[in-house]
Amino acid sequence: MSVRLTWVQPEDLVGHELRQAAQDGRDARGIEERWYAAGGAPAPDRAGASEPPAPPRLRALAERLLDELAVLDRPLAADEPTGLDEIVAACPHWPGPPEAAPVIGQDRLHAAWLGRAAGCLLGKPVEKLPLEAIRALARATGNWPLTTWFTARGVPAGLLAAHPWNRRSAPTSLAENIDGMPEDDDLNYPLLTLLLLQRHGRSFTTADVARLWLDELPAGRTFTAERIAYGNLLAGVEPPDTARFRNPFREWIGAQIRADVHGWTRPGDPAGAAAQAHRDAVLTHTGNGVYGAMFTAAALAVAAGGESDVHGCLAAGLRVVPPRSRYARAIRLGIETARKEGEFDAVVDRLHAVYADTHHWVHVLPNAALLAAALTHADGDFTRSVGCAVSGGWDTDSNGATAGALAGLLAGGPDALPEQWTAPLKNRLATSVPGFDRTGFDTLAALTHQEALRP
Repeated sequence: MSVRLTWVQPEDLVGHELRQAAQDGRDARGIEERWYAAGGAPAPDRAGASEPPAPPRLRALAERLLDELAVLDRPLAADEPTGLDEIVAACPHWPGPPEAAPVIGQDRLHAAWLGRAAGCLLGKPVEKLPLEAIRALARATGNWPLTTWFTARGVPAGLLAAHPWNRRSAPTSLAENIDGMPEDDDLNYPLLTLLLLQRHGRSFTTADVARLWLDELPAGRTFTAERIAYGNLLAGVEPPDTARFRNPFREWIGAQIRADVHGWTRPGDPAGAAAQAHRDAVLTHTGNGVYGAMFTAAALAVAAGGESDVHGCLAAGLRVVPPRSRYARAIRLGIETARKEGEFDAVVDRLHAVYADTHHWVHVLPNAALLAAALTHADGDFTRSVGCAVSGGWDTDSNGATAGALAGLLAGGPDALPEQWTAPLKNRLATSVPGFDRTGFDTLAALTHQEALRP
């Protein structure tokens, strides 16, 4: 018997690091040849662990090759720094501090929490499914473009057999099963950020984030880069090396989904929000993975400050991202494609043509392009924002959550969100983060408001 943990076995990490090397422009051909000649396998396509376990000699080789891959020259390093000072220097339009920071209302934060939950929940049953499966399942019930929850009612049995829902999520996220907001890492991390600010204020350090995780975040509730970094902490690796050591997921979406509360609590201060998100992100991510957190925090901070135009929020997010980086290019591609194409399906098809064959479905770049495209196309409408974000595939629950949070802020209050999205949440979420299980979204809004008012 063996325990096949997802996202941690060295033999499963090599393939992901080889793909990341190709994206970074690192010459890993010799290492790749040695890996496959020894019997190594590519990275699992959609799951986090392969079967069967590797023999000891192959696992030992995997560890050596991961270390060799880490020291290869990276041609894009100058355009994609990770240090905050270098990022600021690379951004010619880095925003200045606000003259007078606006005060965010509790209702707006309530809408942000509800929007994040609803968008996440919409994407949960189709997470990991390929694009064609998402489209077929929704069309089978007349729900395309997406305007409401997924359901199994009316879906032909053969279609369900060919494209089964996400196994863990379907019992709590299909229309007929929803009973409050089920647990999800896309909600756990905002709760942890709220705890972080309650305990340490805005001057928290990356080490504070690490200690909070070890104290309050169950290891089994982490994934991809977060799980690697968590293991590195337990092995005595110090931040920010936790993000770099044998971590092929360091430019995936994980840091981007942790950024919301940094933006919500810095209304009108995109630079301050981005700097907070940076200190959080570097525990687990580098380069483009960090930019995802900074972009999201900055865009949300502008929305929290009263900006009513989603396009202005996206532009503000781009100001804190190095313009020559692949992340900035992904955001610009998403925006430009949405502006050129009238039908959102055509937008998605173009983005998949660019990224689907080269990037994992959890990588930050395709998801950033899709998020920007969805928000641009929806033009602030809540249902269209979450529907477009989820309908594009890839990391459906994470993109739905971020789109829902921004659209919720722009809506301005819970009563401005369609009841079809908020009523099934029943003002209750489940979580393993201590002290928050079954907490209401109105309570979370009040707690977040206190942190937004704190100097």
